Amino acid sequence: MAITGAAELLAAWEAGLGQAPVGRALLLHRTARPDVDTGRLPQLPVGEREADLFALRRALFGERMQVRLECAACGADMEFDLDAGELAESLGSSGDSVVRVRQDGWDVEFRLPGVADLQAAARSADPRAALLTRCLVSATRDGTAAAARELPVPVQRRIAEAVEAADPGADLVIDVACPECGEATRAELDIASYLWTELDAWARDVLLDVHLLATAYGWSEPEILALSPTRRRYYLELCADV
Repeated sequence: MAITGAAELLAAWEAGLGQAPVGRALLLHRTARPDVDTGRLPQLPVGEREADLFALRRALFGERMQVRLECAACGADMEFDLDAGELAESLGSSGDSVVRVRQDGWDVEFRLPGVADLQAAARSADPRAALLTRCLVSATRDGTAAAARELPVPVQRRIAEAVEAADPGADLVIDVACPECGEATRAELDIASYLWTELDAWARDVLLDVHLLATAYGWSEPEILALSPTRRRYYLELCADV
């Protein structure tokens, strides 16, 4: 993954300001995977996208992620750390985008869902059936081809289990024991939202730096952004000393 420069990050942030969360997540994924065509990104397995975003977070802001959570039992505030690097390495899919299930005479091939599949299915009256139809590659029973609607519930359940095993990062859920009451709180970690919040705070800080340095030295925004964070901070300290 190439480390994106300050100017490119600011451009991504600016483009995402007027976007819904889905659009912002795509912008972040595009930043993480400039090697992949933008139109193909929503087709990648969800877990692969999550792993890419954790890797981007590590590259931009470091390994340590501090998470705050409210205990569902007693309401106490809980804080804990996650390692972005470890999550990036552990959450990707198995490498094969298609899982195969054999059960009770059925032979089924099913594609790991991408973000586009989940979004399309969510707009359907029956999201589960819609997702099954979109991602079914092939299904036969005793050698005879069958449609998604013909799959029995036990086979559908087995497909869901196979997808979860092949793409564990698609649904990142954490259980945290409360230090006050000892009860466990279960919560989903939305890395796209988390990373966007960090990027938003970073961008506003950088623009303030640009304003202060441009006022003090008359430099242009590209000139200021070309400075390393260390040199930028040093010049800001000099401004404060004047």
